[in-house]
Amino acid sequence: MPDLVASDRSDTPAVALGPISLVLGAFSAVGGWVPALVFVTLPWAFIAGALAVTFGAWGIHYARRGTGRLWTAVAGTALGAMGCPGILTLLWVLGG
Repeated sequence: MPDLVASDRSDTPAVALGPISLVLGAFSAVGGWVPALVFVTLPWAFIAGALAVTFGAWGIHYARRGTGRLWTAVAGTALGAMGCPGILTLLWVLGG
């Protein structure tokens, strides 16, 4: 039985960029568009959305080179890009 916790030669930190962007993007999208959570997660959801877009772009870059998974990086980037405008729209509506 192979040892599942041992790292492989192909394991790099770039493999984690897709899942990290997916988690941050999901937090940003939920925190930015669910009315009950908007005021609780306001600054953190915006920061998480910006980080999700950044890490997702890096994850897409590395996934196209064969390191990591493309779908998690694309999904994280899309969710982060969806969460940031939700928060900015809320701030614009409340400020105007």
